[in-house]
Amino acid sequence: MASAPSDIVPASARAASPAFIAHKILVAGGFGSGKTTLVGAISEVRPLRTEETLTTASIGLDDLTGVSGKTTTTVALDFGRITLGAQIVLYLFGMPGQERFSFMWDELAYGALGAVILADVRRLDDCFPSVNYFETMRLPFVVAINCFDDSPMYDPEEVRLALDLDADVPLVLCDARDVASVKQVLITLVETIADRRSSPASQVR
Repeated sequence: MASAPSDIVPASARAASPAFIAHKILVAGGFGSGKTTLVGAISEVRPLRTEETLTTASIGLDDLTGVSGKTTTTVALDFGRITLGAQIVLYLFGMPGQERFSFMWDELAYGALGAVILADVRRLDDCFPSVNYFETMRLPFVVAINCFDDSPMYDPEEVRLALDLDADVPLVLCDARDVASVKQVLITLVETIADRRSSPASQVR
């Protein structure tokens, strides 16, 4: 697993800081989009994973087009933790991507402040359910295009049009294996959440 960022705050410092704030963040996206990899790359603790080996029972249920080398799948959730700066800790919950596990989404989404949706341009349709889900919930989210080595290159605005994203939804390129890249995605999400909360529209009840 990649090493954590150098500015992660030690546990002793976090415990001593009365201003320390924890947030629940979701990591969503289609089957094989890199959710488990992202959580594992950035987590400052050993990530919790609930992966099981793909078997013949998944034939007809899990489409391996574009991810033929994938041999496992998340059947419940991934969990990790990352500290940003001196005051913010993010608890990351990776959501299973297949439609047959969508009954778990509401449980995992309870109490979340925002989400990262990983998009794989080789299988872009797979992230539509996540986009629709968070739009319906009105939960702030960012779309991160996971740049696989064998992925075709598209202009991010082409992807925005394909996903029919609103102009205020951040869309960024990332490498789910790279700590610095993942960290920037999370910072973008935190800034998006802060902007949404400070906007006049969000204060109208």
